[in-house]
Amino acid sequence: MQRGVLVLLAGLVLAAQSFADDAGMQLAQKVYDRPDGDDASSAVTMTLTEKDRSPRVRSLFLYRASADSGNVSTLIRFTAPADIDGTGLLTQDLADGETNQWIYLPAMQRVRRVDSNRKGGRFVNSDYYFEDLRDRKPTKDVHRVIGQERIGEIDCEVLESIPAEAGNSVYVRRVSWIDPVSLLPLRVDFFEKSADKPSKRLLVEKHAQVEGYWTVMDSVLTDLGSGHQTRLTVNRIVYDRKLPARLFGSKALEEERMEKEFRP
Repeated sequence: MQRGVLVLLAGLVLAAQSFADDAGMQLAQKVYDRPDGDDASSAVTMTLTEKDRSPRVRSLFLYRASADSGNVSTLIRFTAPADIDGTGLLTQDLADGETNQWIYLPAMQRVRRVDSNRKGGRFVNSDYYFEDLRDRKPTKDVHRVIGQERIGEIDCEVLESIPAEAGNSVYVRRVSWIDPVSLLPLRVDFFEKSADKPSKRLLVEKHAQVEGYWTVMDSVLTDLGSGHQTRLTVNRIVYDRKLPARLFGSKALEEERMEKEFRP
């Protein structure tokens, strides 16, 4: 069984290399280079819904900063409800494509490193994997424009992305519907075990310009097998506040007071 999966992945990579086009890579690079400020601070509501259960609502703050070196750092801090209050995730995406992640769990009162191979682990029981919260360089995938399709009133470019190296992603394939104006993906289908049947789908319900930057304001990620959903709603966002480097260190991850002054 394992050998069969490896053969399938290898075949997908070879096929991708055969059919990759310059337009696909150019579009992927434009999406990656989309202006989004030197840094951003946002207040976000996460809502988890599943059949026959009341929605679970969480509050969090999210900080992101890009360095001149090409490194990208993000810090997520949950503040409600009580059972997740204080939980944090620090992600440091390096210019060479490597990623380091650490999680802070208040009950354990310590920072724990997230194994780099734990790409498919669910983050705080949401539909987001740890991989989904990492910065992914366009060169990690082979890209191809496979058509055009309308999302709502917007004619989108449909972009297929397949890992350039088997095993560098939990996904064997991703298909994104790119808005040519904002360069935001308005829909993304994620394929895990099968390249033909998506396992998750991300839909952008609302996007808008904030301080001149196109921003996803409301999105829903759905597990297509179980129907479980994770909605992220941005309540407030502020760009270019010159967030300090100390905000993206292990001490700030462990000590909530260090980031309170930067909350939007």
